[in-house]
Amino acid sequence: MIPRPRGRRPCTSSLVNILLERCTTSKLCKQALPLLITSGIIQDSCAFPKIISAMLSFFSDINHDQNIISLVHEPDTFIFNTIITAFAGDTNKPVSAISYYKLMVGRGLWPDIYTFPAILKSCSKVSGLMEAIQFHGNIVKWGLAEDLYVQNALVHVYACCGKCCDARQMFDEMVEKDVVTWTSIIGGYAKGGHPREALQLFLDMDVKPNAATMVSMLSACAQLGASDKGRGIHGSICKYGFQVDQILGNALMDMYVKCGCLDDANWVFKEMTERDIVSWTTLISGLSQNDRPKGALQIFHDMQMSGIEPDRMALTSALSACASLGALAAGRWIHQYMDRKHIEWDVHVGTAVVDMYAKCGCIERALQVFHKMHHRNVRSWNVMLGGLAMHGHGRKALAYFSQMVESGIRPNEVTFLAVLGACSHSGFVEEGIWHFHSIRNVYNLMPKIEHYGCMVDLLGRAGRLEEARVLIKSMPMQADVRIWGAMLSACKAYGDMKLCQTIRAHITELEAADSGVYVLISNIYATNNRWEDVKRMRALMRDKGIRKSPGSSFIEVNCRTHEFMVDDVNHPQHKHIQFILGTLTRHMELECLGLHVGMV
Repeated sequence: MIPRPRGRRPCTSSLVNILLERCTTSKLCKQALPLLITSGIIQDSCAFPKIISAMLSFFSDINHDQNIISLVHEPDTFIFNTIITAFAGDTNKPVSAISYYKLMVGRGLWPDIYTFPAILKSCSKVSGLMEAIQFHGNIVKWGLAEDLYVQNALVHVYACCGKCCDARQMFDEMVEKDVVTWTSIIGGYAKGGHPREALQLFLDMDVKPNAATMVSMLSACAQLGASDKGRGIHGSICKYGFQVDQILGNALMDMYVKCGCLDDANWVFKEMTERDIVSWTTLISGLSQNDRPKGALQIFHDMQMSGIEPDRMALTSALSACASLGALAAGRWIHQYMDRKHIEWDVHVGTAVVDMYAKCGCIERALQVFHKMHHRNVRSWNVMLGGLAMHGHGRKALAYFSQMVESGIRPNEVTFLAVLGACSHSGFVEEGIWHFHSIRNVYNLMPKIEHYGCMVDLLGRAGRLEEARVLIKSMPMQADVRIWGAMLSACKAYGDMKLCQTIRAHITELEAADSGVYVLISNIYATNNRWEDVKRMRALMRDKGIRKSPGSSFIEVNCRTHEFMVDDVNHPQHKHIQFILGTLTRHMELECLGLHVGMV
């Protein structure tokens, strides 16, 4: 029970505040309601909004909510507006606001300029376009169409419902515009996938923007991948003196991540005084998607140390980072963490777990997880097919492809990359040719340059170089360096120097900057003792400013991933590692020496 306040009777406002502070559950609120009724406090126009706002957060039954209005003696438009506004601000019950509007009009009460902004806010939350159009008619009927707040609400609701043309028409017809008007139309264009229009409106803006305007502009810059414009907006945020809170900070990070400026995103992250799950997840997913898996796992570790519980998106991104690094121990830990915390799997989490196990070499475990998934989408099948192909299980991959089609999942372009890769690695030339032609003939998809690359690799591995050459000539697009690289590999394997010379001419014409093909041509010449050609190739690389990318490898020790470059001396345990490698080398030399002595 709620304890009755003792001592001198406080004023109405103080009594309401004390009572509501103690109403921490639905049960206590229902106990307090009779006290508010019998004391007459609920009739107080100043106290009523506080009571409604506090209590509606606990009442999930709409019928119970509607009983509240019967407790007020002769409720007027103000009372109804209070209830409608409370429901409009509640994420879970925006539709209830419309019910109260109908109840209000049914009682013969007139809506005013405070009614419609709240009711239109409810429509925007549920994308209720038809309802918004009907309320627009009511606004005109009641003669409220010239009010600035009502006009702003109309612009906002049309923009939120994806009707940017209608929102723009309302915007252009308005005589007076404030920052809310501009922010509503800019936000509508940004959310509706029209970032250039949003940027132009921002440039035309003749009032000082607010923080919400900046969030919409950052979203527009993120969609365009325009880091220069994004930095300009960041500068404007500093210029206008906006505090970079969680919302602005997260928007800045999202913009920098989507523009590929990860160092800037990391700087914003470190400068934020308060971070929520969105802040951590944005940076983790950004690092993971932009080939910085080691950094993603480090941030994931820091998030756990900070006490923030990762959500499914953060876990999915961390699993993707584990897959990229081959960090099996870390991936297993995340899998076990989800089981311990009873985190419900969706199709994205399940697919990420399958991908992690497949890329970490545990194909059987990947298959077990795949079969336990209740729902699979095309990406789930693609990951499984790619894993089987990568592990050399070509026949099994083709069998799973058949199961995929039979289950009703339509394959996409990525599916056929996995299928053709499986055929290439397993030497299934005829099956590969059939599946390549089925891309267009059966599934009405257009083969892309990556599919042609797989076919060139497939034919080249089988020694069918002439067929591969004819296929390249028939391509509807120009062959790139990857296509010629696949042909070069086949030329090296089968010693076709004449074709190698032809490919070299094509690569020179492409002005390719990939060091791999130049190194491969040089190695082919070296294999055939054509040292002058080797010198010419290396001179060509030097003239073009092309350098061979240093090789690197990863090793996982105690759930930590270590990266080593060629001739790397930067690792903190470098000297100890070199000592161990030297010891192993000497042992191997002694073993070989003993073997040779024994043979003599």
